[in-house]
Amino acid sequence: MSDRRLPKPARTLLVALVLCVPPFYLDAFWLRIGLFSVAAAIGAVGLSLLSGMAGQLSLGHAFFLAVGAYGYTWLAGEPGPGLPTAVAAVLAVLLAGAAGGLFSPVAGRVRGIYLGVATLALVFLGHHLLLTADSVTGGFNGRSVPPLRLGGFGFTAGEPELTVLGVPFGAEERLWFLGVALLGLTWFTGRGLVRSRPGRALAALRDSEIAASVMGVDVARHRAAAFVVSSMYAGTAGVLLALAFRRVVPDYFSLALSVDYLAMIVLGGLGSVAGATAGAVFVTALPLLLTRYADQLPLVAAPGSADGAVGPTEAARYLYGAAIVVVLLHAPDGLHGLTRRLRARVRPGRRTGPRTRPSPHPSTRPSGHPPAHPSAQPIAPVRPEEQTP
Repeated sequence: MSDRRLPKPARTLLVALVLCVPPFYLDAFWLRIGLFSVAAAIGAVGLSLLSGMAGQLSLGHAFFLAVGAYGYTWLAGEPGPGLPTAVAAVLAVLLAGAAGGLFSPVAGRVRGIYLGVATLALVFLGHHLLLTADSVTGGFNGRSVPPLRLGGFGFTAGEPELTVLGVPFGAEERLWFLGVALLGLTWFTGRGLVRSRPGRALAALRDSEIAASVMGVDVARHRAAAFVVSSMYAGTAGVLLALAFRRVVPDYFSLALSVDYLAMIVLGGLGSVAGATAGAVFVTALPLLLTRYADQLPLVAAPGSADGAVGPTEAARYLYGAAIVVVLLHAPDGLHGLTRRLRARVRPGRRTGPRTRPSPHPSTRPSGHPPAHPSAQPIAPVRPEEQTP
């Protein structure tokens, strides 16, 4: 049967139109959840490419998000250079990439759990710097984030006043379209990287370093490049998070954030752009939803309740921790692999099992015996009287 799916450009256009609808129907709370999820998806795509394609374990993703968020805040704010916000955003992403480049010699020579421990040091070092460098970071209380402006258009309420189809566009509505545009750019570049020659080299490197080096892949250089690219994705996510939060504080960029990103890519599927996005939405939106509906859910206490009660954040971690166990047991390739198998099973005209060839001579060969060579002749049995004594 023929494939009845829409062409790829039509599907892309349809998804883009669907993503443009929420600001016209959802309130600020849901748009804020969407913004946080989009920012997390951008960072998760970078970590998924690093871990799923290059086979590198990183526990320092929160450090590069902090570089992007604080880099934008300092470059565009006072005290600071006071650069135009668009220039500051681009420079913050490049600054995160430069930080990844400084660490790339380590990433090019260390792998596995050793790289995870090395990147773990980045989180603690970064948190210490955020607390002590008061003139840049604001210390424990953090800093306010300057709103982004592109030309005369500001991504904040009332600069200038904007009404579309009778809906007033505030900060969340405007940032929503910025986040969707950045997510689209992330998908385009991420999927292109996976299917490109460097992506295939990283996949070969992940499967076997020896085989990849024999084929001419520079192991250290490709590992270092993957780490820099992942850091730039994290810097982009950090800038968008800073704009959505409107204030950056050191405690947000802790080890728990790095663990959350690992949960995102494990749930979604390593090396998958779509899977990383789905895992980011699940891990990011779950605690926010539990916080909003804590008074209506059993076994979940509202924030600020008595000691010993399970708060929304802890409940969310228990839930997606259990989800990780289920995924590892029943779908090791994550939600993306599970969805792909289900789609192949229900799509008409598609074979899900291995193809088998029919036997060339099914009537003359007993089952379970290999086919005889065409030149082979049957051997006549030897009669007893013909045997020599």
